[in-house]
Amino acid sequence: MPTRQAETTWVGGLQDGIGNVDLKSSQLGTFEVTFPKRAADDANGSTSPEELIAAAHSACYAMALSGAIAQEGGTPRSLDVTASVSLGPDPSGGFRLTSIMLSVRGKVEGLDETGFERAAQIAKTDCPVSKALTGVDISLEATFIP
Repeated sequence: MPTRQAETTWVGGLQDGIGNVDLKSSQLGTFEVTFPKRAADDANGSTSPEELIAAAHSACYAMALSGAIAQEGGTPRSLDVTASVSLGPDPSGGFRLTSIMLSVRGKVEGLDETGFERAAQIAKTDCPVSKALTGVDISLEATFIP
């Protein structure tokens, strides 16, 4: 299996510094990161590790759910997945990821709502990104569209 790579260059201190995350494997772009924007409600044109984790988790979960639906005997027609990753204080100091909310709306043929919910829970467990983030509380909201 392949290994993917991203690289960050950082200049300055935590509060006044700026970094650039370069997606090396895909060569899709370079994105600015700063701590003040990371900790703010408005990202204002800058990404963050939490947004990048959310992107990875939503994509991984969509793939895992597609496979789980097929294993349950259904055919996925459309899956809309949102991952919301929260950053907060760590009781032992510093910061930590405090929670992840996965939200999926799925249009599926060949399964009823119960089968879709079962596949959604299986995918939450089987997604490699979910497995990597086992120290974070991951919740799931699954909406079946007949």
